[in-house]
Amino acid sequence: MDRSRQLGIEDIDDLAAGAAFLGTGGGGDPYLGQLLARNAVLEYGMPELIEPEELADDAAVFTSAMLGAPTVLVEKAASGDDIDHSINRLAEVVGRRPDAIAPIEVGGINSTIPIVAAARLGLPLVNCDGMGRAFPEIQMVTYNVYGVSATPAVIVDEHLESVVVETGSCKRAEDLVRASAIVMGLSVMISCYPLTGRQVKDYGVADTLRIALGIGRALREGRQEGDPVDAVMRFLRTTRYYRHCYQLFDGKITDLRRETARGYTLGFCDLEAIDGSGSHMQVEFQNENLVARRDGRTVAIVPDLISIVDRETGAAITTEHLHYGQRVKVIGTSAAPVMRTDAALAVFGPGAFGIEERFVPLETLHTGE
Repeated sequence: MDRSRQLGIEDIDDLAAGAAFLGTGGGGDPYLGQLLARNAVLEYGMPELIEPEELADDAAVFTSAMLGAPTVLVEKAASGDDIDHSINRLAEVVGRRPDAIAPIEVGGINSTIPIVAAARLGLPLVNCDGMGRAFPEIQMVTYNVYGVSATPAVIVDEHLESVVVETGSCKRAEDLVRASAIVMGLSVMISCYPLTGRQVKDYGVADTLRIALGIGRALREGRQEGDPVDAVMRFLRTTRYYRHCYQLFDGKITDLRRETARGYTLGFCDLEAIDGSGSHMQVEFQNENLVARRDGRTVAIVPDLISIVDRETGAAITTEHLHYGQRVKVIGTSAAPVMRTDAALAVFGPGAFGIEERFVPLETLHTGE
């Protein structure tokens, strides 16, 4: 397919920037992933980017990602050998080599780690993921929602020590993987959700790598034109998932409570309107931004996307890089329809994070429709 030849090394920066936006504050530092991907592509070549429909139904598709707390991931990056080992060990467990690599999420570093994995192993990269954003827990994936097991799963640390998790429950897999990751230093490589081509086609969120690339290009071109945030929102409105998008707030950070606990980066970010109106916003996060409340009223809530960006450059700011005094804009974006079904909301809706509110679509919150 001709489209698969259009991704070049010069696109990695744009893809990483777009994935940082879709990461909604989480997914790991995109700059680290950008460097890792560039180095891998320079050494091994750019992997072929294929569409889900190009996969044979019985193809073996493995995921590749970093897992841990974003505050730790910025200090402990992958080496490459740990990425290889997680995939090779999973292949040993399932008794089959992968035919392709797919991202488990499209946010932050986990959009570029699969590029590294595919390049190093000489495999094609599938243009889809399991969220259309980032989430903090491995059961919060469309594949789980529709019955695919997260296990066998393999996690590998920087010493190439590995843990194989095999269990029938994706939530139990998260608990066991998270406990192991804490012992292993909260920065590990993981390969999980061994998939068939049919499962990727049926349950994946398609085209998200190319959408991330489009967001990054819109950011870059918008900076040249003078309004990168507006450029991104104009691009989002042309996409099939993210066409409902709104600027939720324009302000500066006045308070930040953030801690690394239970294997996550947890906290709240408070903002005050830049226009002096006295309006306030609070954003709650668990690795990713979960709910935004303006003057006490919810204006966006998970699984819809909440992205905090620099108000001048439009660059997405991950939760570990938020700090007092930053001038930012908060953008709300609709999640993919497959993420909004009742079955999906039971897995990664507000209640999954202990938020005692029901999910209301972003466009309803803003138009009343």
